[in-house]
Amino acid sequence: MHTSVLIIDDEPELAEYTAKYFNVSGIPTEYALDSEGALDFLKENTCSLILLDINLGTDSGFDLCREIREKTDVPIFFISARSSEDDMLLALGIGGDDYITKPYSLGVLSAKVRAALKRYEENSARSKAAESELIELGAACVDLRKAAVIRDDGKSLTLKAMEYKLLVYLLNNRNRVISKDEFFEKVWETDYVSEVTLNVHIRHLREKIEEDPSHPSVIKTVWGVGFMLEVGA
Repeated sequence: MHTSVLIIDDEPELAEYTAKYFNVSGIPTEYALDSEGALDFLKENTCSLILLDINLGTDSGFDLCREIREKTDVPIFFISARSSEDDMLLALGIGGDDYITKPYSLGVLSAKVRAALKRYEENSARSKAAESELIELGAACVDLRKAAVIRDDGKSLTLKAMEYKLLVYLLNNRNRVISKDEFFEKVWETDYVSEVTLNVHIRHLREKIEEDPSHPSVIKTVWGVGFMLEVGA
């Protein structure tokens, strides 16, 4: 069985209510209350997006995210009452695509989920249909068909769904300064994204593409404005 969203939250009332709200809104949704339930679900089923709480009783959402990331690249949105920047950076650093603090507006969450599902499904269809295309960038080649980066040493690194869309947008606007607001509007397709989220995804792209991510020569920061992918004509 395939469902659009899997909610993993140890608060039964919240998980059930959010799932009901999504289902009534036309977003097929299931929920699990702990790591074991989530992993059991994913063994037999698939989904296009995961909403993952950090605190799962005696389990850690961080540990579960790492385990899920070994098997799938579907978007993972962390949802938590914890609002420290350290938690946010850790969540994004281990494979999360976004971080949403509780309490949240179901309307806003639904809008973010719909936008993410649209991106993921479009990217999946595009990657299946596209012909192989290799683009040289910095110390690597980008294979858009496989959504992967091939380093000069031969190592292949998979791009997450949001990294892929962000990189494609940079490539389509190469040698042009792109503001952070433009990234939020055109890539995330929502205003409800923090600068931390954008900065972490840019850092991840640099780590995969740049010869020296600390001194980027391809994805450059334009202080006070945004970023630019600089390549030869």
